[in-house]
Parts: sequence; structure tokens; C-alpha cells
Amino acid sequence: MVRAIWNGKVIAESADTVVVEGNHYFPRDAVNPAFLRDSSKNTFCPWKGTASYHTLEVDGELNEAAAWYYPEAKPRAKHIEDRIAFWRGVTIED
Repeated sequence: MVRAIWNGKVIAESADTVVVEGNHYFPRDAVNPAFLRDSSKNTFCPWKGTASYHTLEVDGELNEAAAWYYPEAKPRAKHIEDRIAFWRGVTIED
């Protein structure tokens, strides 16, 4: 079981993550939506496509754009489409 933890809370937990470039991508239904806030941030990867972001909110603290996903991944990255990965201090335990 892989867990994403930030600010002492389990943000996501799943045995079904996909690892790409060292990042665990969690199924969306394995991520607790109570901790996700929409973000206007977007970035572009030449082979994965345009990433959208969520800000994490735990106990009133914000971690801006700490979760990302590809809502419409390019063909080579379809296996991570709409899965969520984390960074910016989010600890991944496996």
C-alpha cells in the first residue's frame, strides 16, 4: 500500500499506483477529495501533455499546487490520465 502524507494526514492511499519518472500517480478515487482545492496552475510536458494542479488544504494550512494530474494525457501517457501525483513536501510511503 502506497500513501501520500502531508501535514500529518493521509492524502491518498492505494496499492494501484503507477510510477512515472519517480512519481507515484494515484487513482483519483484513492485521493481524499476533502483535502483538494482547485488551482489555476498549468504546466506542459512534451510527452505527457498539459498538467492541471490542486492545492492541498489540511487543518487550515495550504500547500499550493502540490498535486498534479493530466486530464487529457497524450497517447504515450494515457496510463496516467486523471491520476494524481504529489510533490512540495508531500511524503510518499511505500
